[in-house]
Amino acid sequence: MGNFDGVHLGHRAVIDLARTDAPLGIITFEPHPREVFAPDAPPFRLMNAEARANRLAKLGVQHLYELPFNTDLAALTPEAFVRDVLAHGLGVSHVVVGADFCFGLGRKGKATDLQALGDAYGFRTTIADLIHTSGLPISSSAIRQALTEGRPRDAAAMLGHWHRIEGEVIHGEKRGRELGYPTANMSVAGLHLPRFGVYAVKADVLTGPHKGSYDGAASLGVRPMFGVNQPNLETHLLDFKGDLYGAHLSIAFVDYLRPEMKFDGLPALITQMDADCARARILLATL
Repeated sequence: MGNFDGVHLGHRAVIDLARTDAPLGIITFEPHPREVFAPDAPPFRLMNAEARANRLAKLGVQHLYELPFNTDLAALTPEAFVRDVLAHGLGVSHVVVGADFCFGLGRKGKATDLQALGDAYGFRTTIADLIHTSGLPISSSAIRQALTEGRPRDAAAMLGHWHRIEGEVIHGEKRGRELGYPTANMSVAGLHLPRFGVYAVKADVLTGPHKGSYDGAASLGVRPMFGVNQPNLETHLLDFKGDLYGAHLSIAFVDYLRPEMKFDGLPALITQMDADCARARILLATL
């Protein structure tokens, strides 16, 4: 049980402890509690719900319970949460949480409180130790910092997988097609965004007739060549031809190539895109 934002190595340790003869399930919250308590704060999520569900499924999770987080749920005392949601609502037999897990009104319930309440309401509780790297605990905050600084490989070392943005391909302004570099455009609304710029990426097409894995180069940002724009993610799949509109993609950030730039005309932009794709092709060939 937890938020599992990013599904990093610390989360993996919790999940691995929960692997028993019983079906493996995850209890999480949607939206993230911080979105309810601080709706005007900058986006912080590493994953949307779709990406989290896909990652958990890859780890063998058989059941995913996304509890609707709202003011009613937040108002439950720790004991009421354990009694009404875990014991009577879900009928759990064994719960695993991280050592820093908090729950109930005002986050007053700690992992050790869950252990005591579980004993009273008929289920076992296991507390997973925090996982450390370089002497520091692995955390979503540390992963966000690595991504903000354009260090996707450092983020991946803490995640245990490439950082990914997932979602549906939407219609854009189709400039890439005119430049000879058609792109799959995706919204990044509600997510903590890595450093703006161009990345070498691995692209998994999850749905539609072109399902499969491809190498690519992606631009994340506001496209300064073309005025003021909302941030989005545009991915050019190398050696690909086809229509991806409406398909769901998973874009893995592998290497940061360069920051966003404003060029003196389209020929200079195209020359740089040629170089970006050539460099991405070389970097990705080693994986």
